[in-house]
Amino acid sequence: MAEAIVVGAGLAGLACARVLHRAGVDVRVLEAADGVGGRVRTDVVEGFRLDRGFQVLLTAYPEARTVFDYAGLDLRAFRPGAIVRRGGRFHRLGDPWREPSSALGTLLAGVGSLVDKLRIAGLRAELADLPLDAVLARPERSTLAELQRRGFSAAMIDGFFRPLLGGILLDRSLSTSSRMFEFVFQMMGAGDVAVPARGMGELPRQLAAALPAGVLRLETAVAGVERGKVGLRGGETLAAPAIVVATEGHSAHRLLGTAVADPGARAVFALHFAAPRPPIDEPMLVLGGDGDGPINNLAPTSLVAPEYAPSGQHLVTASVLAESAQAFGLEAAAGPAFVAENPSSEPAVRLVAAARDQMRAWFGSPVREWRLLRIDRVSAAQPRQDPGALQPAERPVALGEGLFVCGDHRETASIQGALHSGRRAADAVLRHLGRTA
Repeated sequence: MAEAIVVGAGLAGLACARVLHRAGVDVRVLEAADGVGGRVRTDVVEGFRLDRGFQVLLTAYPEARTVFDYAGLDLRAFRPGAIVRRGGRFHRLGDPWREPSSALGTLLAGVGSLVDKLRIAGLRAELADLPLDAVLARPERSTLAELQRRGFSAAMIDGFFRPLLGGILLDRSLSTSSRMFEFVFQMMGAGDVAVPARGMGELPRQLAAALPAGVLRLETAVAGVERGKVGLRGGETLAAPAIVVATEGHSAHRLLGTAVADPGARAVFALHFAAPRPPIDEPMLVLGGDGDGPINNLAPTSLVAPEYAPSGQHLVTASVLAESAQAFGLEAAAGPAFVAENPSSEPAVRLVAAARDQMRAWFGSPVREWRLLRIDRVSAAQPRQDPGALQPAERPVALGEGLFVCGDHRETASIQGALHSGRRAADAVLRHLGRTA
């Protein structure tokens, strides 16, 4: 009999198992899918590396710096700032702190006012030196209310913050907790926005590689969890004095009942295109500041990491938020956490046609040469974190009777939250077993 069973081989579960293994605990990890990573996976399609939805690593995450070997990941960074489509034109907003030469162009860019940009500078300076726990203890309101309180103009909010946070927090409405916004804004200012050269799936693979053979059991779906026991869908029962549920929030609620509330989820669709040439010549995120089509943000992924595409080709990934996809009849509220959408269904055809029209308006006739590789539907891309969700910022991971839970729904909806909650759950398991790290 193992000493601990971890249900789920996403980042949280792998981080938890890694700590337990290093402490000498006999641990088993059960994963329903055919590979590790949960929502953080990369598939190879026709030689292209497709992350399951647009994903990035903010290298300033404290727990990520502790857990990952960044050199081993061969990280490739986006250029700081963004290219914003606003008023039918592109505007380049750089990061004057890291690229001083971009200061004048950023101040003169036609997105928001000079005062707005000075307010961004003030917010960055205000957050820069605060410890993470202080950021997550600040007064909490909606992100929109916080931006309005700080005096940002409607033009800056609509043209910059809505598409930026639509891409990162999947929330163009800006209803997410201001604590989450300030946390992400601090992390973006303190480090790079990056991807591993071989895809985001390298993050869980690096964690899994630290576990010995026999610990990880793939294609093993769990039907139920109770004190000291895990029931598998095939009828098998496994026993251990400590059980950790390391799944996304809805599944954790299904397995653990009222002990873990269902946080709800934000969904996203991603359209992956093969292109003979990249749409822009800089490895920067493109934001849809006009809100004139289904695409919220677009990444010239292979400009950031050439390994994402075969030689002589380029990968472009466009994100469509759930509410925009719903206008075309694509629903993301139910079903598996990830599916490759049927591209020939009527709703998908209409969505792709509208996305192509939008991108042709942005980049011109070369878009006609782009070839659709896959449509991703990620139903549980992030747990919802509206005001109140981060009070407290770290929710309990020990539920009593040898049951534990971890995942980004226990902290911030981020890689940082997943990894750190996994560590906290492992520490709680060690205390329960009377062991030390």
